[in-house]
Amino acid sequence: MRRALLAAAAVLLAAQAPPPADWRPLAAENTLVVDTSKGRIVVEMRPEFAPLAVQRVKLLAREGVYDGLLFHRVIDGFVDQTGNPNNRDGGTSAHPDLPPEFTFKLTPGGPQAVVARRSDGVAGFVGATPFEAVSEAEAARAPDRLMRAWGAYCAGVVGMGRQADPGTANSEIFFMRAPARRLDRDYAVWGRVVQGLDVVRAIRVGEPPSEPDRMIRVRVAADLPPGERPALEVLNERGPAFARRVGELKARKGADFSVCDVEVPVRASR
Repeated sequence: MRRALLAAAAVLLAAQAPPPADWRPLAAENTLVVDTSKGRIVVEMRPEFAPLAVQRVKLLAREGVYDGLLFHRVIDGFVDQTGNPNNRDGGTSAHPDLPPEFTFKLTPGGPQAVVARRSDGVAGFVGATPFEAVSEAEAARAPDRLMRAWGAYCAGVVGMGRQADPGTANSEIFFMRAPARRLDRDYAVWGRVVQGLDVVRAIRVGEPPSEPDRMIRVRVAADLPPGERPALEVLNERGPAFARRVGELKARKGADFSVCDVEVPVRASR
């Protein structure tokens, strides 16, 4: 009887809860500000996907390791690579390599926003970063009842570079100029560009570029004075406006709909 009353109370409270706001602020501790020779890139970092990668990127930014480094390998329609202290493939920081973080776990029905359900899996967002995952039915059969998920390499997604060995991510990072889903489950996703995708696509192309662009300064937003932090809000992936946007896209794209079709808008804070 008591259990039934508690369940009924929970349902009532959920029904009375206000819907999520359509816009949300960026969390300063998990926002990376990358000032480049082409302009500013703002990344929302997601430790849910790859906590060690996020920790490493913040550490290297705070140590100043990234300041001045070149975009040493830039392929149009694919990636901008940077972050190696020797400004070419194979360079590392003074810190040890990281273990693979190619997948992570989600609780079915958790805080993620699911935008597509199929018999063989789901797709959605944690913050502005897209993911794919096993089906909720498959998660129900897992011993821990959790859903195995991985970052979806859509335009604007940022990842950790590595060598042939999966456990060699260190300091190299890359920014996706366009989707490349073959990278899914093979490179750690640690966030997504929320402002400056045009800058990502403007970086000079080449392997290496003849006149490479560079990261002039890289900082965690929390380390900046409040007045110098990016004053941005991102469309809340759990809000009604986001749901309407996804619904319109799905109606237009039909069976061709992909999580990479969803661009997450950003605006100046109000």
